[in-house]
Amino acid sequence: MVQITFNPDNSDQNNSTPDRSTELDTCQLESENVQSELAICDFNLKTLNDISRDIYGIVDTDTILKNFLLMFMGNLGLLGGFAMLVDENANNAVYFKSVGFEERDQEALRTGCRQCLASGIGDNLRTGEPSSLNCASLTTFGIETVFSFTVQPGVEGILGLGSRLMSDIYSEKEKELLETLVNSLVVALKNAKSFESLVTLNRTLEEKNIALNNALENLRGEMKKVEILESVKENLSKFVPNAVSRAIVKSPSGRMPVSQDHDLSVLFLDIEGYTGLTEKLGGSEVNSIVEKHFSVFMDAIHANNGDVNETAGDGLMVLFLDEDRETNALNAVRTALTIQAETARIGEGIYTLYKPIKINIGIDSGIALVGAAKFDSSTGSRWTYTARGSLINVAARIGSMATGGQTLLSRATADRVADKVPLKKLGRFALKNVKDKIEVYELSLESRN
Repeated sequence: MVQITFNPDNSDQNNSTPDRSTELDTCQLESENVQSELAICDFNLKTLNDISRDIYGIVDTDTILKNFLLMFMGNLGLLGGFAMLVDENANNAVYFKSVGFEERDQEALRTGCRQCLASGIGDNLRTGEPSSLNCASLTTFGIETVFSFTVQPGVEGILGLGSRLMSDIYSEKEKELLETLVNSLVVALKNAKSFESLVTLNRTLEEKNIALNNALENLRGEMKKVEILESVKENLSKFVPNAVSRAIVKSPSGRMPVSQDHDLSVLFLDIEGYTGLTEKLGGSEVNSIVEKHFSVFMDAIHANNGDVNETAGDGLMVLFLDEDRETNALNAVRTALTIQAETARIGEGIYTLYKPIKINIGIDSGIALVGAAKFDSSTGSRWTYTARGSLINVAARIGSMATGGQTLLSRATADRVADKVPLKKLGRFALKNVKDKIEVYELSLESRN
């Protein structure tokens, strides 16, 4: 709703029709009145058309206020005026335009406008009666008529008009014109606000698109890193025991697992007569034979949840770290049986060998310290993952006792698998660097079936 207040001194009480000459007859008088009304209507329509045409094609709030004010003042013959819009939805953005005022008065005029908007304006457009509005701060600048209007919730405007060049009195037709023009201004400002909202929305969408594209680029970069890390992981997995990978994955910090006591079974194997075989066939040929055998051994080891912990030329150290102690020993024995069977099978197809090679194996079970060990030196730090303890020595010594492709077990291992595979007790033996004699058992290769 448009609200207007007029200076009480500018009422219609003085708008009396001058006395006409008595020589004009009634018909001529009515004709003149009609012509006058038509002229006013024509002027009002022209004014409305000019102003509407000038502001409806604009979507910038500042420009709309400026053009409206200039056209408004020009058509009504005003000496001064202002237009201000306050947008609470845009952090109280203020749009202000004025004509006919000194630069030094601008700030005080703005303040007066805010006071008027805050106090409210009564609807006295039709009557011309003074409202309850206290606009003393504006009347000091010669403002005689004040309009308030609402563009949309949170967007309020005020229009102030100074004195006129011709007559200070607004006729009813002029009041209607003023109301219509202000309504036209409101429509134009609504269109501008809608356009600004669309521009803002479009800008926001563009910013979000840019942010999304940046996020996608970052994601692509992270995915590339993941691909690289997966490739590194895949390559490192060839060298890192599965137990280490599992322990790191389970670790909340992702760090290397610390050494701790763990029940496990340890398998040592080596190729019998490796040195003599190398001298006879040459290093390159022997290396090819070893790779062929060890590749098959790896399949057997992984199938039984074992981890190759160390390799040394013709030998392997394999750890079995299942949570169940009997499962550890049984997996080690099953691995040994498969390795012996595969060794016989491969040997039949290698014609450079005058006879199949023999793999000697030793297995022990018990508690050992298992985990990561760090070695510091002047060249930096080096980590290794291994098992340490007397059972490691026992397994290695038992393996060195084996001949002709034997698989020998300690008493600790034999007790865990005795009801699963046939064993032969060989007796008690003194082993190098082992304090007590160790009871040794031989695994029958027939048990592989």
